[in-house]
Amino acid sequence: MRLNIFKGSFTQQEPISEEGIAAAVKVLRSGRLHRYNAERDELSEASLLEREFAAYQGSRYALACSSGGYALHIALRAAGLRADEPVLTNAFTLAPVPGAIVNAGGRVVLVETTMDLVPDLVDLEQKASKSGARFMVLSYMRGHMPDMDALMELTGRLHLTLIEDCAHTMGASWDGRKSGSFGLAGCFSTQTYKHINSGEGGLLMSDDPAFMGRAILMSGSYMLYERHGAAPEARFFSRAKFDTPNFSGRMDNVRAAILRAQIPELVSKTERWNKRYQTVEACLRGIPGVYLPNRPLQERYVGSSIQFLFPGISAQKARAFVSRCAKQGVEISWFGDAGPKGFTSSHRNWRYLDPQSLPHTDATLASLFDMRLPLTFSIADCRLIGNIILRCLEETCAQ
Repeated sequence: MRLNIFKGSFTQQEPISEEGIAAAVKVLRSGRLHRYNAERDELSEASLLEREFAAYQGSRYALACSSGGYALHIALRAAGLRADEPVLTNAFTLAPVPGAIVNAGGRVVLVETTMDLVPDLVDLEQKASKSGARFMVLSYMRGHMPDMDALMELTGRLHLTLIEDCAHTMGASWDGRKSGSFGLAGCFSTQTYKHINSGEGGLLMSDDPAFMGRAILMSGSYMLYERHGAAPEARFFSRAKFDTPNFSGRMDNVRAAILRAQIPELVSKTERWNKRYQTVEACLRGIPGVYLPNRPLQERYVGSSIQFLFPGISAQKARAFVSRCAKQGVEISWFGDAGPKGFTSSHRNWRYLDPQSLPHTDATLASLFDMRLPLTFSIADCRLIGNIILRCLEETCAQ
């Protein structure tokens, strides 16, 4: 059976709602784009976003940031990271995560990744003990959450301060508890390909008042911290304001206005993403040799992308498979390639880090394929995509 070529775009997101557009235009017409450019008796759009996202997340405090990477950077700084101090993080992640650790002055220690695309907890314990690390940045890379019960027991026993990178898990949860609420801080991204879209942006969440006081000062409060929508009491700023550097990076009012309209859509968007994920997943489950990362029953994921592995595939066949899919209109990334391509890279490409031996991660990445699932795709589109992947993999293996 000959399949139709897929005509959709893997980078086309849904448009911003009319409500969001109107809110942004209102800010533009006011001329008050800066995060603190508001009257004394009103909250800015940035402050309102912080208040509304904190309510959605169930957190006490929130800080709207210029990017998710910036949120990670100041989370580490506000948590007390010292220069050249080791920080544990997943070996399977995106470059902004180790980049944020380096930007904060830390030294990256990479933890092996399993075939389920989560950190290997045995390797984590060994490297935590050997390195003496006080901090772990847990990257929920591509939306995969580890066994959070086991991880929290381990980080507690090892006295690790946990900072969660939730760029791919906004709306996800473990046993009813939202990602971003397990550690000292949760860091979210609002970059175009994430779950709410402001082009670029981020959100930092915490229930710790002293920590959030320092983070707000670092974001460039100009001593106007009392104007925040979800900030701790003024006493948590009184001493820190004299000792905390300004790294100006709080979000502007235009992006905040666009995002506020998207928060109420998160629940329905999650359901829509998961229907698309499950449609492609059903096709992939029928392919001999394909491994789909395990999704534990406790995990409520957000399927805005899908990953699958073909253990034992050669580099030559992996490239041929990706090329075949591309000719059929399906854009798939392969994490096993020697060099970085687009949003895909690996620890071998991050030469600003100390070289590290990660044989299990390398074996996983060698067979790992990744694909976006934008909401602009219909269920029928996803069924066609799944069938194209099936056919292209069969043809590649038959060579």
